[in-house]
Amino acid sequence: MVTKKIIANKILAYLKHQLSLNELVDWAENTLMSAGYTEDNNHTVRNVLAQLGLADVKSFGFDWKQCEKLMDDLGYKLEVNALEVGR
Repeated sequence: MVTKKIIANKILAYLKHQLSLNELVDWAENTLMSAGYTEDNNHTVRNVLAQLGLADVKSFGFDWKQCEKLMDDLGYKLEVNALEVGR
């Protein structure tokens, strides 16, 4: 069963370039169709999966603010760090 934590990890994998947008969208759509997710009173999991399923549609998009909002909905806060690389 897909939980909030699993969804958050998928979003993080996307942000770390470990998962493409198409892979994230396909995963969200397949999870929604199979109803293989946990549910809460606010339908957070279903709503986040539905939004991720539309992330590849230009009019919906999937930018940083959207990532922040979805992670917040899931109970997480995104932070950004930068590491200097020697060149």
